[in-house]
Amino acid sequence: MAEATQLKPLGPVHTDVRHVQTALDDLWDQALIETRAFTGNVIALTTSRHLKRVQDALAGLEGRYAGRQILGVMDGNDLVGVQVSLVPQKGLYVERVILNANPEQLHGAILPLMRPATINHVWWAADDAPGGQLLRELTEIADQVIVDSLSLDVPPSVHYALADLGWSRSAGWREAFAQIFDSPDATLQLPSLRALKVTHAGENDLAVRLFAGWIAHILGWADLSAVQFAAGECTRENGDLCSVELRGQGKDGKAVSFSLETEGKEMCRVRAEFAGMGRQTEVMIPRMSLSEGLERVMSHPERAPVFEAAWKLAKSSLEGQ
Repeated sequence: MAEATQLKPLGPVHTDVRHVQTALDDLWDQALIETRAFTGNVIALTTSRHLKRVQDALAGLEGRYAGRQILGVMDGNDLVGVQVSLVPQKGLYVERVILNANPEQLHGAILPLMRPATINHVWWAADDAPGGQLLRELTEIADQVIVDSLSLDVPPSVHYALADLGWSRSAGWREAFAQIFDSPDATLQLPSLRALKVTHAGENDLAVRLFAGWIAHILGWADLSAVQFAAGECTRENGDLCSVELRGQGKDGKAVSFSLETEGKEMCRVRAEFAGMGRQTEVMIPRMSLSEGLERVMSHPERAPVFEAAWKLAKSSLEGQ
């Protein structure tokens, strides 16, 4: 990685695993840049179906998060195809290595290509649950594992920091909802809240289950039996939240309600009703792209105990379905 301006992509160059470093060195010579700063490795495991999407997401990162990107495309054959290139990212060059092979071949090819003594981010960017030794071996040397943890059943571990992109996408909602209770009189209503309804765009409700798990954990609920999940109508992406409503009954017997609901692409309406009075305001909750989600989890790791508590509640709500 090096500083530069008006950079053009260099490569791809076809090579083999043994000559990856030589091919990269040749590209650096073409770039006429002598100083390189080596940050972390990001290892993205995907399939050819999602390769373009993964490349686009990685292209939006800043090089300071990972100076070397290793993309393992897992639906290849016994022959390992290798391409290397230097990719411009926000005024910097980042090394990208694409390996096309089957998981067994990738298992032996990826480890020698990782920069030593740096942070290792492993991203499982495939639909199917991980099997075999590939992900298991990489998690042993990973500092962070990025995965759709509920659908792939990858639990938190003491060996690495688990990051879930669905959890990351709800960060703006969690921050906005927490701000409702910055008011002391609103905080006093927390013990009276007994039910939660969350709606989501599309059919995927996994990210909103993590969000519901977070609320349930904060309120001390034992499970998500008081939570209603439903498909909503909003312009957000599949799986994103459309609305949230916490309900209960105050000591005065009157209804208590706190809600967030989308209005348009990024505007949300905040409503609070308790003690016979109502408040309304608006807040911006920007939609988060895949690249922005990656950048967030790599630069701002979530508080592990809170995420793990939300994960356990969300996971238990899926059992038996």
